[in-house]
Amino acid sequence: MRTVLKSKTKEITIDTSGPITIIGENINPTRRKKLTEGLLSGRLDYVFELAEAQIAAGADVLDINVGAPGVDEVTMLPLVALAIAERFDVPICLDSSNRAALAAALKVVPGKPLVNSVNGEEASLGALLPIIKEYEAAVIGLTMDDAGIPNDPEVRLSIAGRILERAAQIGIPTEDVVIDPLVLTVGADQKAGRVTLTTIEMVRSEFGININLGASNVSFGLPDRHTVNQAFLALAAGAGASCVITNPEKLTPIIRAADLLLGRDAYATRFIKDFRKRQALGLVPDGTPAKS
Repeated sequence: MRTVLKSKTKEITIDTSGPITIIGENINPTRRKKLTEGLLSGRLDYVFELAEAQIAAGADVLDINVGAPGVDEVTMLPLVALAIAERFDVPICLDSSNRAALAAALKVVPGKPLVNSVNGEEASLGALLPIIKEYEAAVIGLTMDDAGIPNDPEVRLSIAGRILERAAQIGIPTEDVVIDPLVLTVGADQKAGRVTLTTIEMVRSEFGININLGASNVSFGLPDRHTVNQAFLALAAGAGASCVITNPEKLTPIIRAADLLLGRDAYATRFIKDFRKRQALGLVPDGTPAKS
């Protein structure tokens, strides 16, 4: 299954056969005081810094979230999304549950963006799917509903089916729906990772569609979060995830390695290219023996 996203002139395809598509998560004011201050003042210099750094680190798509106290999403989401789309030729992921903000942004963003996200709640489906259809965008569907996030993979599978069914009823193609099986922190429930991995396998087997993950949630509240995130990404790739919303500056290497080991990188081309880029930037050892 192929989900095609577009910028002004570029296409990015999320493909169930890989390689994994990387959506950069860093344009998000959560725990970023500097970004919040910039959004409140209308200064976008830091937004552009974050965008450029993520693209350089391997992001295929940029997630844009402007939700912060005091920020007018209806004004700022289209403003920031359009500014990034004009400056960087990369598809956009509009990250908001605010219908008015999404509608305003979808009107101005060129190409075919991804919307993050709808879920199985009746209010979400009724409010957001029609505007996604109207602007012919793609959408991420979260496996939660009015009862919350279920701990049973079978229930998450049924929610995914409901989202796909409702999307199809109003004419959104199946390939334009990317399901996010959700992951909770293993620090609170040691089975949380296994539930998500099982859900990935079941959704892929049942529907054959693309799977997205917000990978960093799994390690919340734990020490050495980076190691946990790396391990989970590798396991999720093996289970069938084809798209991740993550920090490319930290996790692109593990994603490239996972693609290589899953046979999705002919002659290790992408892995070696990424390694050499990081090596040139001094982010990996240059292989020179240490002096004794």
